[in-house]
Amino acid sequence: MKIDQNPTRIRHVVIAAAFLMSVLLYLHRFCISIAQIYIQQDLGLTNSQIGWMLSAFFWTYALGQVPAGWLTDRFGSRSMLTLYILLWSLFTGLTGAASAFVAVLLLRFGFGFAQAGAYPTAASIVSKWVPFKSRGLASGLISMGGRVGAVFAMFATGYLLVWLTPASTPTALKIDSILNGPQLCYELNQLPESENMVNRLRNNCFQQFSDSGRELVQRHAKRYEVELENKRRKLKAADKSTEDVEPEVTPIPANELPLLVQEINRVIAGTPFFEVDDLNEVNVEKEARRLVRRGADLTTDQTQRMNRLVFEGLHRRSIKKLYIAGWRPMMFLYGSMGILVAVVIWCSCHKTPRDHPKCNGAEVELIEGDAKTPMKATGKVAAVPLARLVTSFSMWMCCATQWFTNIGWAFLMLLAPRYFSNEHELSIEAVAMLSAIPPIAGGLGMFAGGPITDRLANRVGLRWGRALPISLSRFVAMAAYIVCLFNPSPIVAVVMFANVAFFTGIGTPAMWAFNQDVGGKYVGSVLGWGNMWGNFGAAVTAPILLWVVGSPERWDYAFATCAGAFLLSGICGLGVNAAIPIAPPDDDEK
Repeated sequence: MKIDQNPTRIRHVVIAAAFLMSVLLYLHRFCISIAQIYIQQDLGLTNSQIGWMLSAFFWTYALGQVPAGWLTDRFGSRSMLTLYILLWSLFTGLTGAASAFVAVLLLRFGFGFAQAGAYPTAASIVSKWVPFKSRGLASGLISMGGRVGAVFAMFATGYLLVWLTPASTPTALKIDSILNGPQLCYELNQLPESENMVNRLRNNCFQQFSDSGRELVQRHAKRYEVELENKRRKLKAADKSTEDVEPEVTPIPANELPLLVQEINRVIAGTPFFEVDDLNEVNVEKEARRLVRRGADLTTDQTQRMNRLVFEGLHRRSIKKLYIAGWRPMMFLYGSMGILVAVVIWCSCHKTPRDHPKCNGAEVELIEGDAKTPMKATGKVAAVPLARLVTSFSMWMCCATQWFTNIGWAFLMLLAPRYFSNEHELSIEAVAMLSAIPPIAGGLGMFAGGPITDRLANRVGLRWGRALPISLSRFVAMAAYIVCLFNPSPIVAVVMFANVAFFTGIGTPAMWAFNQDVGGKYVGSVLGWGNMWGNFGAAVTAPILLWVVGSPERWDYAFATCAGAFLLSGICGLGVNAAIPIAPPDDDEK
């Protein structure tokens, strides 16, 4: 019977709330990517430990996909999504209080499990609240929310690290501020080549040392130089690159470090050891350049802060960064945002349109009236349809394409900031700006991908309407990574990264829509199953790529690995078939 009234628009409010949840999801998830260098220096972590810190989230996130999806199917999206948001926000805030690697690792494990239910729950919301013809668009909008959150995670985090480092932060080095004493001495002892401004400014600092300070620096610089030449000879004999070699050298004895720190602090506390134009040839933090432009207007504290930031720019890997002070309050701030989003979800989302007091019958009919596959979207769910999942070839192809996609995509979110910082020695604000561009492109791809898969599904059917956007987009992303093999500038690199993100985004709504098409009343569990395998791919990305990059860092090896992953992802995407349901219409499993 036709209902003679205009449909309400509660479904739009629900999708907007899911979009906001998705923004918070990625903001909390990837803010640590920008902060990783500061966390590493603050807690004294190795590169291997950083790799595991970045990957820890994905392991529990992957393993929690199916249980969290089932909990959503069983207890409803409203209660479970509110709970998930509150839990992961708590873990985000507590990360700012961590004082050791084990604490960070455990918090990231808990954080991953708490976030595991977010997208399966969002998929369940879409399947119950959005007409079939618009599911791809709605999925694209929610997915785009994640990219918006990723933009904030990259861009805002970089600036917050600066803003949340108070002006009162001590600029003097401490003993533990020295990361690599022998390397620092070697850098200070370099001859001032006229064409090398970095070495000239380092020498300016060295000339201000006392006689005893110079003797200490020269002695440990000699030790470093001997080990450096030995390592270069070994690499040359093995026909390997000798660029950017960092030898392992016995640290400076503890009883000698106070003198070195004292000498450096005298330089920082003194008058500037550089001219304004000198910084045109040195990579320093933007705050240092802003302070330099103020000239004589600086207070004593501001002058010392400027000197400290310039000294850091000259010795990027030898001393701790001043902005270490900003990462803990940043995590506290981000964690507190989750309370507001949890309230929005609780007030807007109900289990189904029929359960919402403000959703009228016309809207319910609109949502339920055009389903292409007459499958139950509701009903008591007793168990995950595991047997059907593991025997579906199409589902395994979906899992494989997500696995390989996430290897190539996770580089952008986990290691691109490290690449820009280490390879191109950019300031944290420049790193934040460049790292934010790929998620913007990814969001645009998400927005374009929804209508593309919807139109293709109507014209060529579900089979190829979902498979073609998934597969072809991965092949284009592969080509972008291949371009990065040829030593790109920061601008070329970020353009290629943006292409990777854009075309990956185009294929994502089709992936979501596939899970909704075949899932029926098990859509949360089905999407959770695919996400689980995809995030296993993301979980191995940081440890594997940091191992592949090695020391000295060879980022072209990482790009080749990512290109290969997208090639395999595109091939597997051709095997996805949305016309074959996981749970058929007459499934009576309880």
